[in-house]
Amino acid sequence: MNRLFIINPGSTSTKIAIYNDLQCVSVVNLSHPDRPDNQEDDFVYRIKHIKALFGLNPDFAPPFDAIVGRGGLLLPLQSGVYAINDIMRDHLRKGISGRHASNLGGLLAHEIAAESNHCPAFIVNPVVVDELTPSARVAGHPLFIRKSIFHALNHKSVAMRYARETGLKYEKMNLIVAHLGGGITVAAHKKGRIVDVNNGMNGYGPLSPERAGTLGAGELVSLCFSGKYTQKEIQNMLIGRGGINAYTGLSNMQLVEEKAVAGDKQCTILLEAMVQSIARNIGAMACGIGEHPDAIILTGGIAHSAYITGRIIKSVGFLAPVKIYPGEDEMYALAEGAFSVLNGTEMAKNYPEV
Repeated sequence: MNRLFIINPGSTSTKIAIYNDLQCVSVVNLSHPDRPDNQEDDFVYRIKHIKALFGLNPDFAPPFDAIVGRGGLLLPLQSGVYAINDIMRDHLRKGISGRHASNLGGLLAHEIAAESNHCPAFIVNPVVVDELTPSARVAGHPLFIRKSIFHALNHKSVAMRYARETGLKYEKMNLIVAHLGGGITVAAHKKGRIVDVNNGMNGYGPLSPERAGTLGAGELVSLCFSGKYTQKEIQNMLIGRGGINAYTGLSNMQLVEEKAVAGDKQCTILLEAMVQSIARNIGAMACGIGEHPDAIILTGGIAHSAYITGRIIKSVGFLAPVKIYPGEDEMYALAEGAFSVLNGTEMAKNYPEV
C-alpha cells in the first residue's frame, strides 16, 4: 500500500489529503484569510500551516511514499505525471508563464518530500497541458497565438473515467469535455489528446459566471482606448467581474438559478445565454475533432445543476450521448496520477520536455 500526501493550493486556502493508494483517509482545508500577496512569503506562510498538521493529526504525519502537488503555470507540456526537479521549481518561483496560487503546488510538494526522507514528489496534468494541433494555434494574426491553458487535471480525469466505465480505451475515443465552473473550458479529446480547447485563464470561450468569454475585438479595442478605464479595470471586466457577475453582481450560480426559477427575467435570459454559449463551443469542438464524438461530458461545479445541464443536453444531445460528472475531484485525480507511477502503469516525465 502506498501512502500519498496530496497538496492543492487555492487563492484563499490549501486543501490537504492523505490517500492510501486510491482510498482517501483524511482531508482538511486550511483557510488562509490573511495570506501574504508575495509568493515567497505566501510559501513560508503555507508551509508553516501544513507542517503544523504533522503534530496535530497523526494521519498527516510523515513518512509518505509520494507527495503530489497541483501543477502550476509552467512551460507548455504534454499531459501526464511530472517529477518535480530543480528546473521546475525555478520556473514556478519565477512565474515563467504567469502567477497563480497553483504555482505553489510543486514548491510545497518538494518541501514536504524533504520531510519524508526525500520521497518522490510529482505534479499531475497542470493547467498548461498543451496538445493542440498546429492549426488550432493560429489566432488570426502572427502577433497572436491560441494557447492551451485550461482545467486539464479534471478534463483528463473525467475523460479517462468515462473510458473505464464504458470498457473502452481513452486513446481510441473522441470526446468533448466541458468543465463548467467560475470559468468554463470546452475541449476536443481526439484519440487520447486534447487537440483544441479555449484558453480559460485569459477569458476566451463561453460566457461564464465570472468571465466575459470571447468578446467582439473591435468593441474591446475601442474600450481600451476610450481613456475611461485602466488596464487592470478592463482585465477585471473580462475575468473575475465579467460574465453573469457583470450583469447581476452575482457569481453564485445557485442564487442566479433560484432567481430565474422565481421568475426573474434578467437571470433567465442570462442563464439561457450561458447555455447557448456553452452549446456553441461544444458544437465547435465537434468540428475540431473532425469525427463523430463518442460522448459529451459535462463536469465542474455547475454540472450539479439539473436546470443548466438539462438545457445544455437539449441543445447538444443530438451530437452524442451526454454524461455528467458533477464537481471536480482534483484530490483524487492527483492521487490517481501518483499511484499510476508508483504501481508501474505510467512513467513520470521529466521537465522540461525536450
